[in-house]
Amino acid sequence: MKLTFIIMALVLSGACQSGTKTDKTKPVVVAEAVKPATQDLQQYERAYFASGCFWCVEAIYESVKGVKEVISGYSGGTEENPTYEQVAYGKTTHAEAVEVYYDPKVISFFQLVQVFYGSHDPTSFNRQGPDRGAQYRSIAFYQNEEEKKIIESYKSALEDSKVYDRPIVTEVTEFKTFYKAEDYHQDYERKNPNNSYIRNVSIPRLNRFKSNFQEFLKEASH
Repeated sequence: MKLTFIIMALVLSGACQSGTKTDKTKPVVVAEAVKPATQDLQQYERAYFASGCFWCVEAIYESVKGVKEVISGYSGGTEENPTYEQVAYGKTTHAEAVEVYYDPKVISFFQLVQVFYGSHDPTSFNRQGPDRGAQYRSIAFYQNEEEKKIIESYKSALEDSKVYDRPIVTEVTEFKTFYKAEDYHQDYERKNPNNSYIRNVSIPRLNRFKSNFQEFLKEASH
C-alpha cells in the first residue's frame, strides 16, 4: 500500500474568523441539519471530516476527483442548530467540519481518509495553523463499522510507520448530526481570494496538498 503523507506547517498569521464578523444589523441565520440540497446529490455518498478552519478543508476536498460537492458546517458536538459565532468562539462542543458528497466509483472512502490525514497535522491538539481551540480539533467521522475500521487502520499504519514524531490525536467519532454553516461560509476561499487569511493560510495549505496528492486531483485543479 502506497501511503502519501504531509505534515502541515503552522502558519502564524490571521485566523479563521478574520474579516467574517456577522453584520449585527442583520438577524443571525440559524443553521439546520443538512440533507442533500438537490435531487442530483442523492446518488452520492457522504463523508464527514474536521481538520481546522472549514474554509481550508472545503477547498481541499473540492479539488479532489470524484467529489461532487462540499459543504462547510458544524459537527461533533451536542448543541442543536449552532451558529458560526457560537462555534468559532468556543461556546459549543462542535468543531468546524465539512460534508463531502462523493462518487465511490471514482474516489473511495479510504482515499478520502488519506486526503484527511495528508492535508493537516493530526498530531496537533485542538489547533491547526494559527487557529486554536477545540472547534478546530481533528476528527474523522464514521457512519458504519466499515468506515470506522478504515479510519482506525489507516491511523495505525501512520503510527506504525512513525510518520510523525508525536502521537496522533485525531478523534475517531461516530457521526451523529451535521449542521450547515451560514451561506457566506460556503465556497469562501473561491469567493474571497483577497481575504488575508485566505491568502496567507488557506491557499498555501491547499497548494501543499496539491503538490503531494497530484494523483487525487480533478483535471482543473492541477
